[in-house]
Formats: sequence, C-alpha cells, structure tokens
Amino acid sequence: MFVCHAPRVIAGSVSFRSRWVVALLLVLLAGLAAWGWHAWRRNKLVVYCAHDAIFADGVLRAFEKQTGIKVAVRYDTEATKSLGLIELLVREAAAPRCDVFWNNEVLGTVDLQRRGLLEAYRGTGFARIPSAFKDSGGYWAGFAARLRVIIRRAGEKPAGLETQPPHLPVGLHRWAIAKPLYGTTLTHYAALWQIMGSEQLISWHRRWREGGGREVNGNSAVKDAVARGVCDFGFTDTDDFFSAKDEHAAVEIEAARLPNGKTICIPNTVAVLRGARHQGAARQLVDFLLSAETELALARSKSRQIPLGAVEEADVPAEVRALRAWAADSIAVSELSAAREECLAWLKSEYLR
Repeated sequence: MFVCHAPRVIAGSVSFRSRWVVALLLVLLAGLAAWGWHAWRRNKLVVYCAHDAIFADGVLRAFEKQTGIKVAVRYDTEATKSLGLIELLVREAAAPRCDVFWNNEVLGTVDLQRRGLLEAYRGTGFARIPSAFKDSGGYWAGFAARLRVIIRRAGEKPAGLETQPPHLPVGLHRWAIAKPLYGTTLTHYAALWQIMGSEQLISWHRRWREGGGREVNGNSAVKDAVARGVCDFGFTDTDDFFSAKDEHAAVEIEAARLPNGKTICIPNTVAVLRGARHQGAARQLVDFLLSAETELALARSKSRQIPLGAVEEADVPAEVRALRAWAADSIAVSELSAAREECLAWLKSEYLR
C-alpha cells in the first residue's frame, strides 16, 4: 500500500510546486514588462494630448520626422475631454510623467498654471502668437482655434434665433448638447456663468434638462444626432461640423453667440510641465506646434482650425477664412478662469452625486 501511494504524493507535490513556479514567473514577467515600458517611455518625449488623435497624430509624427525626437503620446477620451488629462496631471504633480501638455482648450491649461504645474518658455513659436491668445509670462500659448457653433439640419432655422441663453428654443427634444462637465462645452458654460450670473445660468440649465433637451457624451455625438436627423439643432464646435459635412450630411452652421453678442473662439494650447524630464525636446515641440507650418497643417486638415499667428492668407483654405470674422468677435476666453472654477464645482454637484 505504501509503495503504491508514494508516487501520488510526490506527483501532487510536484504539481503544487509547478503552479507556484508558474505564478512566480508570471509576476516576474509582469514586473519586467512594466519596467520595460517605463524605460521605453523615459527615452521618449511624453505628450498628453486632449486634441483628437486623428488630427494630432499626423502633427506629432511630422515633428518626429523633422527632429528625430521620438514621442510617446497619451490621448484622452471624447467624453471627458480635456478634464481627464488635467486631473491626471494634478495627481502626478509630485512625480510628473508628462513633458508637454497639448490641450484642446484654454481654461484647463490656465488652471494648471494657477496650480504652479507649468514651466515658462517663450521661444520662436511663442513670439508669433498674438498676445490675446497666450500667457504674457510664457506659461502657455494658444494656436489653431475652433469656434462654438450651432449645427442645424439644412433648411431648419431656430425661430427668431432665440436659441441662446437665457432664452429656450421651442421643441427642446430636438436640441442636443454635450454634457458640460468637459472640454469646450464647459468653456461655453463658464462664459455663460460670467455673463449671465450663476443663478440665471443654473435656472436656464435646469429648465433645459426638464424640458427634454438632449444631453450626449461629447461634441461628436451632438454632430451625429443632428447629421442623422435625431435632432434638428445642437451646440458643438466647428471641427465637428466639418466632420459632418465631409460625411455628406445635410447640415449648416451659425455662430453660437452669447447674450452679449460675442462668440466663443477656443484655441488649442500647449505648455511644458514643471519638472519635465526632457526640457530641451519639450521646448522644440512647443515651437513646432506654435509654428505657421503646424497652424496651416491643422487649417488644411479635416478639422479646419483657424490659424492665430501670421500666415499667408492664400495658404488658408476658403472655409477657414470664412470663420475669421466670427473668431475676431470672440470673448476673451482666457479671462474665464474664475468663472470656470465656480461653474465646474456646481456642475460636479449636479452630475457626480
């Protein structure tokens, strides 16, 4: 009996040891993979980018080709633009992983500056951007702007154009807007907060929601709702409108004007992170993004963004030139920082309960 059972005991022990060895090897391999990824990232310029990857990636690859500097880029999701990356940068402040932040709006970047998380740099690119679109101390600069617009089904016209706060359009279920916690819709709300005052905006927002206004996850979803006929109107950005046009949707736009008659022109912004590992390469990327070359590339891209620095007028696509009058009538978005902070605190209390 003893001889017959001995092999089974040994086999069981071997099986247990094998499983333990395999588990240990898996842990070691996972650790080596993580170490390898961090080592790979340390040898590259790390960029956090809130701009759409489909537009930004070509610009970053052109930078790599021109300079030989390799870039590791982290993009954000459409629904949380650009708040997700900003909150990540705040969490990483004590041990920054990011070298350059390419934001798709202004106010989040201003918030990072206020927290002391940005490094000042005024290079050749900074010099060509007008003062209205950059921080005088060099902590950030804007480029390649978008406009907040109303996208509408072709032939549809909001009655009397009473589509802007504090008025409410008729048939709210036929209107769409992105949840205002993020991105350019948050900037839109910050502008309304400053111009209308908190009480009036909160009242307008609640009446909008109670009246059946559609809230969707991101500006591209607003565009889709109108392009597909689910809604007749929506608040979105110019790049999303042009995306619908390129898909042959029957849509038109007009400027989304504020109660004071102003428009909302929102540039991309770029900044170097304080404590960035690759300061020299980071500055090269900042100059590249703020160059006429990059602004024209983004103007010619499907996003049709508006150059802010001096460029040859003939090099700007006609569709983009047509937007310049609206852009010139914009509110000073960089001055909305306090309104954004107050408005965002209220929005979080509404949506993140």
